Amino acid sequence: MEDKYFKDQRQIFYEYLKKNTVTCSMASKILNIPQKNLTRYKRTLQKAGKLKVCFHGECKITNRKADYLTTNPELIKTLLQ
Repeated sequence: MEDKYFKDQRQIFYEYLKKNTVTCSMASKILNIPQKNLTRYKRTLQKAGKLKVCFHGECKITNRKADYLTTNPELIKTLLQ
């Protein structure tokens, strides 16, 4: 059974990405959730079809190319067309 702590973190990440398009590093800094955890949640949400990559661009935290993510259902529909 999944630990409530991690489940809560994943839900916070999911809800944040509904309104914001950011990289995992940016979300980590804003939400104060370890980036390793967010990378794991990203994979889980992608497999469930609840998270999509909007575009690739320079991360404002790392200054490296990274995926900008969303869980916004309307934006995901647009990306799938």
